[in-house]
Amino acid sequence: MRGVVFRDFGSLVTGGNMEPGTARMDFNLPEIPPGFKETVEASINAEVAADRSIDVKVLPRDDAFAIPDIIRTATNLVPAGLTEVRIVDIVGLDTQADGGTHVASTKAIGRLQVAKVESKGRGFRRLRLKIVD
Repeated sequence: MRGVVFRDFGSLVTGGNMEPGTARMDFNLPEIPPGFKETVEASINAEVAADRSIDVKVLPRDDAFAIPDIIRTATNLVPAGLTEVRIVDIVGLDTQADGGTHVASTKAIGRLQVAKVESKGRGFRRLRLKIVD
């Protein structure tokens, strides 16, 4: 979802959480455009169906930070003293410095539903997702 919302709306992540079958992601998004929930859901499911491979590599810090938009969170959470950075590339969609667990391909996730879009204060939106199959 992070890659889709950044690509389509230019919004940075401000927080998130994943649990079995559900997730939430918070974004810096001043306004909710008409049809936002449906647009995001259709776009993320198109990316899931595209069966995009997910590549993981570790790069020296300077090489990692030379990649445009490698940090798509509102705050850079990569510790200053870290000499190597783990990069997760959802090929053709999203390349990020990311320490999380990932599947080998987007298709492994299954269909997703944007269950709810919430306001979390001025300019901040929370999207709640659930796996539906």
